[in-house]
Amino acid sequence: MDKSNGTRKFLIATHGTLAAGIKSSLNIIIGAVEHLFLIQAYVDENTSVETEIKQILEQIDAQDELVVFTDILGGSITNQIVQHSLKSNVYIISGFNLPLIIDIMLADNASPIEEVISSALENAKEQMVYVNKLLTEQNKETGND
Repeated sequence: MDKSNGTRKFLIATHGTLAAGIKSSLNIIIGAVEHLFLIQAYVDENTSVETEIKQILEQIDAQDELVVFTDILGGSITNQIVQHSLKSNVYIISGFNLPLIIDIMLADNASPIEEVISSALENAKEQMVYVNKLLTEQNKETGND
């Protein structure tokens, strides 16, 4: 990250408490992550997603990078993030999985974020496997029906 001392920050924004569950898993697998924000939409009727987004964006300086993970492409959370966050230093990824988030969070901050995201997306796709089919195919190859 060559943005003159900027910080790479992260936002996980989901419907319900999925974001907190992801954070819990991250804490177990890679340890506590600095500069991580969560939006758990529609959990508290007194909290506006729009307000939460604005409060987070106020903590992002021009030299920072904000990588946003949302749960559903075309979902209300992603749509609101897009409305408020179309800036050159905000990178929005929708339809995440845990390996994708881990890959991006553990990436070298000196690496260009676009390259990090592209590589992480390819790696994350490889993590989605129908295991039953994989095992069946392996058994056929080894002759262990």
